[in-house]
Amino acid sequence: MQERLLFGFIPIYGLLIAVGILLGVILCHKQEKEKGLPQDTAFDLALWIIPLAILGARLYYVAFQWDMYKDNLLSVFYVWEGGMAIYGGIIGGVLGGLLMAKRRKLPFWKLADMAAPVLLLGQCIGRWGNFINGEAYGYAIENPALWFFPLAVNIDGVWHMATFFYESLWNFIGFWILWLNRKKVRRDGNIFFCYLVWYGFGRSIIEGMRTDSLMLGPLRVSQWLSIVLVIAGIVCLIFRNKKRASQPESPR
Repeated sequence: MQERLLFGFIPIYGLLIAVGILLGVILCHKQEKEKGLPQDTAFDLALWIIPLAILGARLYYVAFQWDMYKDNLLSVFYVWEGGMAIYGGIIGGVLGGLLMAKRRKLPFWKLADMAAPVLLLGQCIGRWGNFINGEAYGYAIENPALWFFPLAVNIDGVWHMATFFYESLWNFIGFWILWLNRKKVRRDGNIFFCYLVWYGFGRSIIEGMRTDSLMLGPLRVSQWLSIVLVIAGIVCLIFRNKKRASQPESPR
């Protein structure tokens, strides 16, 4: 991957991620009062989530691309050269949320619901970094009638499926669905599980169109994990709502 720089020294991908984080903190802050959380919970949550999400994203990528780093272990720390994985970031972010919830004695599922919609928005924005860097595209498209953006993207003179855009659009739609319905879903945790189902389903399909993913048997690693998240999200939604159907709704 060739990291594109702004003004010769600012990674554009990193800049987009920073924009996504900023918008996420702002929108989480907006939800504090409606969820009955202490003021500035969003800022505290960011301090826990962001470092662990970055660490998780890097470790996940390195683990599945070990051959690139095994001969030079110091290169594991060269994050400015790129090499981050969204799923690793999600895992690290969830761990950060769990630690904060325990430390601050706050309900984890409220925090998870607060973060889920804006996480989709951040992922939507971050995918455009793939466009800037000319990566995360799909198979070549042979039909010239389909050689146009956003259906396709031109990489070194060859038109490929614009899978980065497909996922960005899918995440953007998911963000609005969760955001507009966040007050209607009464069970804490349900927004988060809906996020797992929505993102996991879209990723499992779109990942199959890409050409740069690590394979594990008949599917790509990210497809396997996406399928697991979809199943886990559906099972948790069914089980938790069935189990608590007769219990009073929690205050928001």
